[in-house]
Amino acid sequence: MQNRRKRNPNLSKYDAPLSIQFQRGFNAFKGKQYIKTVENSKIIATENPYHFNTMQHREWQRGYNSAYAKNLKRELKWNRSYRKR
Repeated sequence: MQNRRKRNPNLSKYDAPLSIQFQRGFNAFKGKQYIKTVENSKIIATENPYHFNTMQHREWQRGYNSAYAKNLKRELKWNRSYRKR
């Protein structure tokens, strides 16, 4: 007979490990983006797949924002090094 771990009774089906939602948000920024142009400006329109005001929604958004910040830092670093040449 297999030793099965019992599910924690305090968790609901929506309480998946939050690192999964974070990683999905991070990958959503790195993946294919829906970009549209409005008044000669590019707008990225990526939608959060989780219900508003849930922990999954916040973690997905945190991952997306983290990827954005990482990309922005890389771009600024590249621009600074390019100007020095």
